[in-house]
Amino acid sequence: MSFAIVETGGKQHKITEGDVFTVEKLKDHKEGDAVVFNKVLLVDDGKATKVGAPYLDGTTVEVELLEEGKGKKIIVQKFKSKSRYKRRLGHRQTYSKVKATKIK
Repeated sequence: MSFAIVETGGKQHKITEGDVFTVEKLKDHKEGDAVVFNKVLLVDDGKATKVGAPYLDGTTVEVELLEEGKGKKIIVQKFKSKSRYKRRLGHRQTYSKVKATKIK
C-alpha cells in the first residue's frame, strides 16, 4: 500500500489513497473542489521510497474538499493573584476535512 507525507498548514500528514483527514482551513476553496498538494516530502509505493530535499519535484497529491468547520472551543485563562486581574478567552480553530483521491 502506497503512502505519502505532505506538508500543509505548517504540519505534516501521512496520507494513503481514500483517507479522510483534517487540515488547517484551505482558503479560496469551496466544498466539493479538488485541491492539489505539491509540497510532498516522501512517497513510498511498497517497493521503493523517494525522499525529497526538501520536496519531491513533479509529485503531487490530489484531495477533494469535503467540508469546512470549527473545532472544539479552547478556553484560555489568565489570572494574577492579589491584583484583581482575570481574563477568559475562547478560541475555535477552523479546519477543512479532505479526502485523498490520488497520489501521483
